[in-house]
Amino acid sequence: MAVPKACRFCENKITHVDYKDDRVLERFISDRGKILPRRATRACARHQRQIAVAIKRARYLALLPYIRGYHT
Repeated sequence: MAVPKACRFCENKITHVDYKDDRVLERFISDRGKILPRRATRACARHQRQIAVAIKRARYLALLPYIRGYHT
């Protein structure tokens, strides 16, 4: 069995994912605007939950789009 990569946040000793850091959060959103799963982000369970909450808060405050590439 392959050894999974360690969580990027755990390696850098980041305890809290900030919703205001939109450049970091954009890496965890698909091209359609969906939150990527744990197997794609390689984040641990704790940080994956924090990522999801941070993305939802950033969307609510209009820091991130709900749907990427949508033009009217």
